[in-house]
Amino acid sequence: MIQRFVESVKTLFTGKRRASKPRAPKRLTAEQHGIDRSLVAHPAMRVCETLQKAGYDAYIVGGAVRDLLLGVRPKDFDVATNATPEQVKAHFRRAIIIGRRFRLVHVMFGAERIEVSTYRALASVDTVTDEHGRVLADNVFGTQVEDATRRDFTVNALYYGPTHEVVLDFHDGVKDIRARRIRMIGDPAARYREDPVRMLRAVRFAAKLGFAIDEATRAPIASMADLIENVPSARLFDEMLKLLTSGHAVACIMRLRAEGLHHGLLPLLDMILEQPEGERFVLLALSRTDERVQAGKTVSPGFLFATLLWHEVLVGWRAREAQGQHRIEALDAAIDDVLGRQTEKLSIQRRYTADMRELWMLQPRFERRQGSAPHRLLGHLRLRAAYDFLLLRCAAGEAPAELGDWWTRFIDANEDERQQLLAAARSDAPASGRRRRRRRGGQGGHAAGSDASPA
Repeated sequence: MIQRFVESVKTLFTGKRRASKPRAPKRLTAEQHGIDRSLVAHPAMRVCETLQKAGYDAYIVGGAVRDLLLGVRPKDFDVATNATPEQVKAHFRRAIIIGRRFRLVHVMFGAERIEVSTYRALASVDTVTDEHGRVLADNVFGTQVEDATRRDFTVNALYYGPTHEVVLDFHDGVKDIRARRIRMIGDPAARYREDPVRMLRAVRFAAKLGFAIDEATRAPIASMADLIENVPSARLFDEMLKLLTSGHAVACIMRLRAEGLHHGLLPLLDMILEQPEGERFVLLALSRTDERVQAGKTVSPGFLFATLLWHEVLVGWRAREAQGQHRIEALDAAIDDVLGRQTEKLSIQRRYTADMRELWMLQPRFERRQGSAPHRLLGHLRLRAAYDFLLLRCAAGEAPAELGDWWTRFIDANEDERQQLLAAARSDAPASGRRRRRRRGGQGGHAAGSDASPA
């Protein structure tokens, strides 16, 4: 009795859980779970078969099983096993061990990658955490029962053996899938302290799957949202990217806003969504991203983050121009300011920020429709992405629709048609604009200096 009281006090103040008594999983046969085995990718099947032949457990696990139960072909496949990372690596020619917080093995089959994890043990009093309870080091291996209990939501704690077609269900995950419910395994508050990203995952899964969040799982989120501030920026970036490329980004953003979590992701996102012009542009960009993902098309992270942060760049750009700063210099300074603030929170890789800067710096060049400038822009490596960005601006009412229409015709036209379009643009240009273009010395209005953008 006294021991139980001591353990309960430890749990209350540290968030550490005592190891659960082993529980036998429900075993669902092919007739009961109804998974179409043809939806399982061949590389995932190969990994399971190879490890099983070597005498180890090997199950497809997590979101892939959830999607298979929903009749959806999974985008990615993860495998869980009782083999250590070194033992897994020894059985595959192309395999690498990655990770610090918890080691994993990536097994490569051409361009496809199967992520293999060793069963994890339950957290204990020896688990390394920060002052908020977030787990920092987690390389303790355990049993399948412990591994299932360590997973965040019941719908992700399912194990499918594709060779014998059995689903192991430790926490009624199949029942929750059929009830269309996201439910945390264990005490939600303690689990959020261990890993605050679970709050974002709850929202992402609910929005992506069209599920409701169980009330006990949802209740602590509002009061614990500030724990997101303690998550490493690189991991936060990865989670944000998953959320925005889920094919349900608009629903995710709305849910993040409703749960009060968006401040921890993009501090400026709330400001953007509260301004009509910014909200219209962001929601249009996310809607088109969702359409691309759902159509099976690729999405550029650089383009996506460029759309999210564009309104803040635009506000800074206009403010600097109003103060008399040169147009291109004003845009460049506004970009520096926004990227400087955002990269403190989000570890956006340099290759993405470089793409973002190019997309933004190319926008003024679309306004130059005389002389050789349009032809030079046609040869730019980022033309297509920058043009798509321009069309978004036009659709949101931020740039003239006529500008987007002109470039659509110019890009698709033959040389004679392009000369006609250039002539029409010259005749439509205001006289003051023509005078500015004849002046030398880089002081001539909007067009002068446009070539300073990346080429």
